[in-house]
Amino acid sequence: MTKMPVYFLSHGGGPWPYVESMRQQFSKTEREFKALPNRLPATPKAVLVITGHWEAEQFTVSTAERPPMVYDYSGFPEHTYHIQYPAPGSPELASRVKSLLSNAGISAKEDSGRGFDHGTFVPLALMYPNADVPIVMLSLKSDYDPQEHIRVGQALLPLRDEGVLIIGSGLTYHNMRGFGRDESTPIAEAFENYLNNAIEQSDAKVRNAMLAKWETIPGARLAHPREDHLIPLMVVAGAAGNDIGRPVFVDHVMKVPMASYEFGRGA
Repeated sequence: MTKMPVYFLSHGGGPWPYVESMRQQFSKTEREFKALPNRLPATPKAVLVITGHWEAEQFTVSTAERPPMVYDYSGFPEHTYHIQYPAPGSPELASRVKSLLSNAGISAKEDSGRGFDHGTFVPLALMYPNADVPIVMLSLKSDYDPQEHIRVGQALLPLRDEGVLIIGSGLTYHNMRGFGRDESTPIAEAFENYLNNAIEQSDAKVRNAMLAKWETIPGARLAHPREDHLIPLMVVAGAAGNDIGRPVFVDHVMKVPMASYEFGRGA
C-alpha cells in the first residue's frame, strides 16, 4: 500500500460551509478541501484527526462506533446546531492509535462519547460528503508542549503505511480579537512566513526544532494568544517523518492568511 501524505488544514471559522455569507468568504477553502481526495494515492481506510477543538489532561482517543456531533460554537443560525455528518468511527483504529502511543511510552485514554467538532466535520464533510470514511479523533494534551506533540506524531507515523490519513485541523492564525483588523495582516503574514520556512526545511530535525520554538518568534502571541489551533501542526510534523512540507493552498479571509500544509505527496 502506498504511504499516505499528512496534512495540516486551516479549517476556517465555525460551521462556515453551512452559512451562505461565510461560505462565499471561504470559497477557495471549500474548493481546495473538495479537491484534497484527488491528491491521495487511494481512498483512506480511515482518517485520524488531531483537532484544535479537543484537548484533555492526557492524550485521548475517540472510540465511538457512531460518533455524535459537537456544536462547539455560538451565535450562528439555528440550523447549524442540527448539522449531521454520520461518518462512522473506528474502534479498531482507535485501539491501534492507543497501542502505538503506548509503545512509544506515551499514555492515552479513551473517550467513547466524543463526537465530531467543527474542526473535524467541516473539512471532512467537504472531502467525503457521503460520510463513508471512518474517522477517529485524537485530543491535544492541554499543556500544549510542542515537543511532546511532535513525539506523538512520530509514534503515529506507521499509520501512513496502513492506509490511514492523518490530518491536523487548526489555523495558522487564531486571534479572535484580531480577525478583520488591518493591523493583523502583517502579523499573520510574518508568522505564516516563519511556518512556511520551517515546514520546507529538508532536515526534519531542523524543521521540528523551528516549530517547537514558535513562541520565540516576534508577534507569535499576537498570532496565537492560545496555541490550541497551532499545536495540531506539531503532531503532523512528527508524523511527516523525513518528508518535506509545502503549502498546499492559502486562503485570505478576515484580513489574514490561512495556510494549509502537505507533507509526503510526490511531486
